[in-house]
Amino acid sequence: MMKKLKSYDFTLLFAPLALVAFGTVMIYSASMVYAPVRYGVSSDFFLIKQLQWVVIGLILMLFVSIVPYRHWQRLAKLSVLLMVILLAGLFLFGENINHATSWYDLKFMKFQPSEFVKIGLIIYLSAVYAKKQQYIGNFNKAVLPPLILTSFILGLIVLQPDIGSAAVIGFIASIIIMCSGIRWKHILLLVTVTVAIVVIGGSQMVTPERLERFTGAYQPFQSPDSQGYHLIQSYVAIGTGGLFGEGIGQGVQKLGYLPEPHTDFIMAVIAEELGFVGVAITVGLLALIVLRGLYISWKCKDAFGALMALGISSMIAIQAFINLGAMSGLLPITGVPLPFVSYGGSSLLIMMISVGILNNIARKVKSSEQESYETAKPSKQEMMNQGVRSWQN
Repeated sequence: MMKKLKSYDFTLLFAPLALVAFGTVMIYSASMVYAPVRYGVSSDFFLIKQLQWVVIGLILMLFVSIVPYRHWQRLAKLSVLLMVILLAGLFLFGENINHATSWYDLKFMKFQPSEFVKIGLIIYLSAVYAKKQQYIGNFNKAVLPPLILTSFILGLIVLQPDIGSAAVIGFIASIIIMCSGIRWKHILLLVTVTVAIVVIGGSQMVTPERLERFTGAYQPFQSPDSQGYHLIQSYVAIGTGGLFGEGIGQGVQKLGYLPEPHTDFIMAVIAEELGFVGVAITVGLLALIVLRGLYISWKCKDAFGALMALGISSMIAIQAFINLGAMSGLLPITGVPLPFVSYGGSSLLIMMISVGILNNIARKVKSSEQESYETAKPSKQEMMNQGVRSWQN
């Protein structure tokens, strides 16, 4: 039992669990007034819901950390089929929330398929590019087919429309593809085509509402009572918090000023109540998970495991960057939650499953290094023979 426990990467156990525990506390702080006023439910409504997801997430994280990660390689094609079915089904059975048909209402829970797509696409791209390593330089045979499928999946998400999730998934896919071993000229070609598609497609999708989001992000004080209002309130929360904050539960901006303070703007609540110190600890723990994941990707000798560790680390980093960018005015508000901290069942479950898989890859890396060390280490008999020869000489 102790041997199995020692095989775990404790950084990838402690940091995510610390963030989940901290996030649960901050969700209660951010929603205890917002919940009854906005939704007419009890003050601990979101706390209880989140605790339920935490328990399920812990079970799933433990399960996938035990299951050898190579088993997921066999499920790559199934994950593609599920992704397409779930995304296409939204146009028939999805629920429209905040002008986007991105959710299934299962009565006992709301499920967002794009969260599943994040880990599903990581598994698929890692599996397919690991399999194509012998001819990865052949663009038409190795690179193009998975790219077409990825573009189709991204198109289904954009049509919901869910630009935030599409951006996260697009960046994750790009990183995996570029690090899969393809040629530099192919990377340059893909970057050029992607930029052209984003510019042309973006210009076609521009609406007054989306244009106002950019205005609200980069010129909030020109519309302080409309599009710039939420970002200004975030600035107030950040400025009020100072170094150590006002104290947990003592924040004011969550009392109807910040939109969705327990989800999109939870970092603004942390900044107000725990100050720069609270923000630094949260960002530090997220960075620790990402850096550890990148290290595991670098050390892993198996292409599938290395690409999957890279994809999971990228997912956490990109999602955190977009959330923090929206909260600080660096990026437009897109509704991307902060990993492990924001309220949300779908997001939390996928994040905990992902770090469970990452821990399994880390266990395999540690096991391989230990085997290499044991193989290279001279036996007791060899050491005795070397000692005898040294004495005779």
